[in-house]
Amino acid sequence: MRTSILIFLTFLSMNILQAQTKEKSALILIETQNEWMHIDGKLRKLLVKDEKIMLNSITNIEKAVAFARKNGIPVIHVGLRFEKGYPELANGKSGLRKAIPNAGTFPINEFGSQFYETVKPIEGEFVVTGRVGASGFTGSNLDAYLRNNKIENIYLVGYATHVCVESTLRDGHERSYNTYVISDATSAFNQTQQSYFLSEIIHHFGEHLTTKEFVGE
Repeated sequence: MRTSILIFLTFLSMNILQAQTKEKSALILIETQNEWMHIDGKLRKLLVKDEKIMLNSITNIEKAVAFARKNGIPVIHVGLRFEKGYPELANGKSGLRKAIPNAGTFPINEFGSQFYETVKPIEGEFVVTGRVGASGFTGSNLDAYLRNNKIENIYLVGYATHVCVESTLRDGHERSYNTYVISDATSAFNQTQQSYFLSEIIHHFGEHLTTKEFVGE
């Protein structure tokens, strides 16, 4: 009897998740650009220490995007791109405002800032503009798009888990969105960072699920 009840509750929760996924929801792709995802990307070469996590995340992002497109869930692309000389970062002395210009990453109209081929935007998908910070909301039109399209549930994938995905998660939570991270469709630099985010951080600001749970497998 107990086993039957557990099976029923699991089935029910999956149906609720699928219904919620399709209604008032969006899949947000954070920095699914060549700098991270391409084998020759600067950040992939410089920062990614665990290729297994990265390769797994690429496969799962592709699965999540395919599911969202098939089921009419908006796919939103949140990239980074900076003008020559990085004037948007105003000669930052520390953190990302210093690191990005020093590394020469995400230059506008160049290879690194282009969206990765297998998940690049298709016609009708929203590409966020104006972003200048770690959070996908900072300086951008993301919040306006979500509110004007009555989106309440945001599902995050992309890079890096413990930096810009986490920053967007926290920011989204503070803006009263229901925030979810598809955990195996993101990647930190290594497994220690990935595990720490999932065990110590995310429950304060939202929830996490796997790609299989997102697509209902």
